[in-house]
Amino acid sequence: MKKTLLGIYAAVTAALMVWGYYQAIYVAPDEQTMHEVQRIFYYHVPSAMVAFLFFAISLLGSIGFLAFRRNRPDWAQRADAWALAGAEVGVVFCTVVLITGPLWGRRAWGIWWTWDARLTTTLVLWLIYVSYLLLRRFAAGPQVQTLAAVLGIFGALDVPIVYMSNRWWRTQHPAPVFGGGDDSGIKDPTMLAAFGWNVLAWLAWGILILALRYYVERQHQKNASLEAQAALEGA
Repeated sequence: MKKTLLGIYAAVTAALMVWGYYQAIYVAPDEQTMHEVQRIFYYHVPSAMVAFLFFAISLLGSIGFLAFRRNRPDWAQRADAWALAGAEVGVVFCTVVLITGPLWGRRAWGIWWTWDARLTTTLVLWLIYVSYLLLRRFAAGPQVQTLAAVLGIFGALDVPIVYMSNRWWRTQHPAPVFGGGDDSGIKDPTMLAAFGWNVLAWLAWGILILALRYYVERQHQKNASLEAQAALEGA
């Protein structure tokens, strides 16, 4: 039953991805200033939104691990699995943001990268969570999960800074598309629909990968627990 539901969800996600691509590339009209290169927007902004969501999941998982690690160890391990899965998927989407952003910037600014506040804080966010993943992958010892949880919480503090950077400081990055003032927002309904479909598609894909990664991590935790128990019994 679970495999059937997973298959249906995966099929729906694939259909959404194809439909979102069709809307962004073939249905949405050219933007008056940037023309074709503006279509990167339909992937760049949804990826950033979804990255923020999964970093938030990692934050909640990290807090949950620290809160439950002494009195509810099973809950703590579940929370840690969500924290790790959220960080991994968040890094994937943040990488998409850092790739698509310079592709747009090269056309708009004439350079691939500028140490603009929005770009710099996003790069710092990516580096923090890559450090988190490296810590989880290569460090060993009983305190790794605790150290990772602290680093995950620290990294999440950069998310609101990234979001507010082009509101707090003058940047080369475009003004906020939504909530940036009277002139913000997408006026063309076709462009807005293309944007919405791609947000939904990337979110569905991210949730699918998140759930699979959480399942794999839980299996890893259970196997590690069984191995540790067997080692104790053998001793």
